[in-house]
Amino acid sequence: MSVDLESLYTDLHAHPELSFQETRTAGVIARHLADLGLEVEEEVGRTGVVTKIDNGDGPVVWLRADMDGLPVEEQTGLAYASTARGTDPAGNAVPVMHACGHDMHVTALIGALERLVATTDEWSGTVVAVFQPAEEYGAGSKAMIADGVLERYPKPDIVLGQHVTPLPAGVIGVRPGTQMAASDGLTVMLYGRGGHGSRPHSTIDPIVMAAATVMRLQTVVSREVDPRDVAVVTVGSIHAGLKNNIIPAEAKLELSLRYPDDAARERVMTKVERIIRAEAAASGAEQEPVITTDHTLPPTINDVDATTRLTEAFRRSFGEGSVVDPGMFTGSEDVSWFARESGAPLVFWFWGGVDPQTFADALAGGTIERDIPTNHSPFFAPVMQPTIDRGVENLVVAAREFLG
Repeated sequence: MSVDLESLYTDLHAHPELSFQETRTAGVIARHLADLGLEVEEEVGRTGVVTKIDNGDGPVVWLRADMDGLPVEEQTGLAYASTARGTDPAGNAVPVMHACGHDMHVTALIGALERLVATTDEWSGTVVAVFQPAEEYGAGSKAMIADGVLERYPKPDIVLGQHVTPLPAGVIGVRPGTQMAASDGLTVMLYGRGGHGSRPHSTIDPIVMAAATVMRLQTVVSREVDPRDVAVVTVGSIHAGLKNNIIPAEAKLELSLRYPDDAARERVMTKVERIIRAEAAASGAEQEPVITTDHTLPPTINDVDATTRLTEAFRRSFGEGSVVDPGMFTGSEDVSWFARESGAPLVFWFWGGVDPQTFADALAGGTIERDIPTNHSPFFAPVMQPTIDRGVENLVVAAREFLG
């Protein structure tokens, strides 16, 4: 009996789970893999799932899909929209949504495994399928590696992965070299001196300090990075104070930094730290800010030879206009740790999930940014078809290209 991929997708979409909490999702994946006759290992890197297809001598191809959701309240209006709630690492109750398309990634990989199991007389080698937790934390791949996934399974000759994105359905976006940016997540604690809101002169106000810091950080990219280069400095979170007439003693900022390579990373990090410390000093802070790196992700770099080979395979399978160079994405991924730690080449591509006519109309009207929701939007909702089928076909074509 074949897997009903549309039902699987709607089920996953309606029941998202936060990073390292994907227990239901892992159970759904494991049941489907067992139904395909595959051996399954669960709880790899806490909540990850791994399986493999041994099919004689030949290359080892790793296929990876991530599976965590985001703390976003869904506003798509879909019949299968998520109403799920979860608890974030700080203990807060939050809405949860598959706002980045990881439900589509899981569905496509299960569909691809079904196809590969059914066609073992047409290929040889080993396929290792990795369903990875906690991509949104940039921590899931490292957790699986620390749990020994590279020791317990055949090491890859190539690592392959894909991500649904706001391109027209049927279009693949891939490029050799840097496909996605490197990133760091920072937490910054600014320390002032608290007091009564009516006596600001007796305090060192960390909210004012934080406001000045946020504004000055905007000049890193606008005034200190060559306009021809790529860099992003985003302050995504600011927390301070509990009451309108109390000046608090501290403020917390959370930053997301993006860059194409290690040299750019060093330049941007140096400038960001200089501004944070200088604004604290300008505010008269009596305690140095504390800057903590929460995660570091390397750039996602596609192997040139393997990407060229796979691009040609996609064009042969789907047509000459099916593949575009989308440019470097300033988003970041942790898939490359599997390739880096194993010494294998990586090819990571994007595939479209937007109705082609809707995309064409928005492009013609100059309303792409307004009318086409992006990943992490509460309105992000890939069209179910042909997105699912093409996601499956992409993985099958890619795996078969590198298998015997």
